[in-house]
Amino acid sequence: MAASEPVRPGGAPEEDQGADGVVVVERAPGAVVLRVTGELDLATAPKLQQKVDSALREDPPALLVIDLSAVTFLASAGMAVLVSAHRGSGAGTAVRVVAASRVTLRPLELTKLTTELAVFPSAEQALAG
Repeated sequence: MAASEPVRPGGAPEEDQGADGVVVVERAPGAVVLRVTGELDLATAPKLQQKVDSALREDPPALLVIDLSAVTFLASAGMAVLVSAHRGSGAGTAVRVVAASRVTLRPLELTKLTTELAVFPSAEQALAG
């Protein structure tokens, strides 16, 4: 994302580390990108939920992208956060999920969440729409 603007002053993206996962927040014009790394499970899901809630509450963007490209394990707790973000985003914010690997896309397909969530193969495509 070439035109990203860090959330945290000082030039570094805002990072929140869970026991096995990390959530990084990046801002671009009209968009917030949440990049999740590692396991998105019971330990990391609350951290992602907090970042989702914060992004939607403080200054709701037109677009919220949840990038799971670097996720190594996707548990039901993580999928629940994705659904919560989608359902709680309001009319002014579109939520898009980046999931292309077997680790992330397959669980979404098996649970039929791909019919409810807008899923894209890359962050660039999610940002472009």
